Amino acid sequence: MAGIVICGAAGRMGRSLVQAVCEQGAALGGAIEHQGHTALGEDAGVLAGRSPLGVKLSDDVAAVFAQAEVIIDFSLPGPTMEHVAVARMLKRPMVIGTTGFDGRQRERLREAGEDIAMLVSGNFSVGVTICLDLLARASRAFAETVDVEIIEAHHRHKIDAPSGTALMMGETIAQARSQQLDEILVHGREGRTGERPTGQIGMHAVRGGDVVGDHQVWFIGEGERLEIRHIATSRMNFAHGAVRAALWLQGRAPGHYSMRDVLDLQD
Repeated sequence: MAGIVICGAAGRMGRSLVQAVCEQGAALGGAIEHQGHTALGEDAGVLAGRSPLGVKLSDDVAAVFAQAEVIIDFSLPGPTMEHVAVARMLKRPMVIGTTGFDGRQRERLREAGEDIAMLVSGNFSVGVTICLDLLARASRAFAETVDVEIIEAHHRHKIDAPSGTALMMGETIAQARSQQLDEILVHGREGRTGERPTGQIGMHAVRGGDVVGDHQVWFIGEGERLEIRHIATSRMNFAHGAVRAALWLQGRAPGHYSMRDVLDLQD
C-alpha cells in the first residue's frame, strides 16, 4: 500500500507519527523497526493506541521503502544513514528528524539531496519554525551589541546534547550575524573562564523528568534583555509538523528543503 512509511514506528516518537498520519487523513504505507525488535509483526495502529491499520511492523527496509510515497525517519544516526542509502537507491523522498549526526554523516545527507527530495530538521514544530524567524530578525537588529545565551531542557531519556533545535537556533543567530557557529559557540562554563568575548554564543543543556522540550534564547544587552522562548507540551506538535512536511515533500524535485518552505515563510 502506497503512503507514508514511518521508521522507528514502535518508539515514542514513532507511535506519535503513526497517530498523526491517521489524524491528518493520510495513508500509512509501512512501519519499520530494527531486526530483533519485540514489536515486529504487530499492527502499527494498535501500537499507537488506535484501531488496527493492517500495517505490520517490518525489518525489511528495501521491500517497505519500495512501496512508499515518502519516508519519515526519527530514529538514530546509524540506522537513519542506512535508510537514506536505501531511499536514495529507490528515489524515495525523506523527512528526517533524527539528531546527533556527526560531520561525515551530515555530508552524506547533503549528498543524498542530489538524488532525492529531503527535509532534515531538528524540529518540525510550526511554533519553532516561527521562533527561528524571530531569532533571525532579532539577531540582525541587535548585531553584536548584545550577548546571546541559549538554554534548552528535555526529558531524562534524550541521549544527545545539545538538542538539534538548540543547534538550529545557534546556526540561525550566527548566520544572521555573518558568523560561523563552531567558531563562537561555547557549551556551558566552568572555572575561571575570563571575561565573556564579544560575539560568543553560550549553549546550556538541562535533562530531567518528562520535559518534552523547552528552548529559551536570551539577547542580553545593557539595560534590557529580550527573551524568545518555545515550550512544547506534547510530541504531537512535532509529529503533525513532520507529517505535514511529508505530504508537502511528495513530488518535489531532488534537493534540500526546510520547514520554512513548507510554511511558505518569505524572507
